[in-house]
Order: sequence, then structure tokens, then C-alpha cells
Amino acid sequence: MSKEKKAVFIKSQECLASDIYSMWIQAGDMVDDAKAGQFISVYSKEGSTLLPRPISICEINREKKELRIVYRVVGQGTKEFSNYRAGDSIHILGPLGNGFPKVSKDKTVFLIGGGIGIPPILELAKSLDCNKNIILGYRDQLFLNQEFEPYGNVFLATEDGSAGTKGNVLDAIQEHALYGDVIMACGPTPMLRAIKSFAAKRQMECYLSLEEKMACGIGACLACVCQTKEVDSHSNVHNARICKDGPVFCAEEVEL
Repeated sequence: MSKEKKAVFIKSQECLASDIYSMWIQAGDMVDDAKAGQFISVYSKEGSTLLPRPISICEINREKKELRIVYRVVGQGTKEFSNYRAGDSIHILGPLGNGFPKVSKDKTVFLIGGGIGIPPILELAKSLDCNKNIILGYRDQLFLNQEFEPYGNVFLATEDGSAGTKGNVLDAIQEHALYGDVIMACGPTPMLRAIKSFAAKRQMECYLSLEEKMACGIGACLACVCQTKEVDSHSNVHNARICKDGPVFCAEEVEL
């Protein structure tokens, strides 16, 4: 069934860290089909900004019919969003994309988030019913880390060593001698590339969200095309649009 752009209201918004904002949206029936790893497209009110901004779903409150997004201000569109207040109306489209798969209870999962790739991991941590090691990587400023604590064992890594392991998420895994069966990750491409290699060496099942590469989120701009191992049956090329075919892929399916 095709998705339609809807006018919704903002329930609340707050700044979590420098240029990092958390927004709760009264999304109505949109929450019914939403799942971890999916995203919504948020439309600007400025006429000069025609294409929407794809932002991953951070949390889903099905009882209150609310969605939460956490985003970084990186341009004109997200700067506009950061100025919105409770009660303001916005237009959104969603939920869009393919989310993370389910995991059996007997598995131990590494949930890995890096930078602004951390928010979609929160709903994933809440939704999975299995043993979870949650590894979060930051440059320096922490955000959302305490919200993960009820859902698994949380390990931090910071580039400057101000919290947790000094280094990256793989350094934290090594320092704490963590074991897992499955990896689910979201973050910058260099981190995902390293995680894919790590998973292959350990023969771990691995799923990656390539949301960082998305631009418009609706398949119009083709900026998020990634190379795949298999030929697409429709286009007959080794390509996939992350916003349409992802953003979550099995690591073995994509070239990074």
C-alpha cells in the first residue's frame, strides 16, 4: 500500500547535545506498521527546500501513537526543524524502508551505533527479546547512552577517551572480550566497513543500516545508490537504492 504525506503535530522537542535534537511526533496510525530500522521523511515548510529529509525512527510509542526522531542539524532543512516547538504542525511520510530482522531468544546480539547512527538502535534494543551487548561510539559528546541501560549491557567508546574505551566500537568489543552471534549496526560508512570485515572474520551474521547515505528518502535523487553483489532484477545492474531497498541490508549483500 502506498504511503501518503500527512500533517501531524509535534508533542515535544529538546536539545540533547550540541546540534543534536530529540522530537516526539503525534503520528497517529503511522505507528502501527513502524519498526526498528525504518525512517520517516520530514518535509520543510520552506518552498526552496523541495525534497524531504529522511530521519530514522528512534522510538515508537504505540499506546500514545507517537514516534520519536533524534537528528543532527547539518543543513537548512534540519536547522528549520530544530526551531519547531510543541504544538507546531509538520508534514511527514512513512514509515519507510526495510527495518532490522527479528532474532531468536537463544542468540546474543551486538547492537552497535556510531554517532547519529545511535538513535535507530534504541528502538531495536527495546524490541529484541534476546541477550544484547550494546556498543555505542561517540566522538566526544554523549547522548542517549543512559536510555539504553534498561535493555542490555551498554559499552561506550569515545575518540578522545572521555568516556568508556578510548577508540572505536571495535576497540570496546576487544577490550571487554565480548562475544556475540549476530551484529546489527548503524553509523558512518568507515565504521560499517570495519564491522563488516570483523563479522566476516568471526563468521557472524551481520546486518547494516546504510541510512547515512540517504538524501531525499523517496527514491527521487538517486544519491543513495550503493553497489550490491547481486544484479537487481529490475534494472539489471549491481545497484540498490538505500531508501527503497534498505536502509537495512545483510552485510554480505552490499559493497562498502
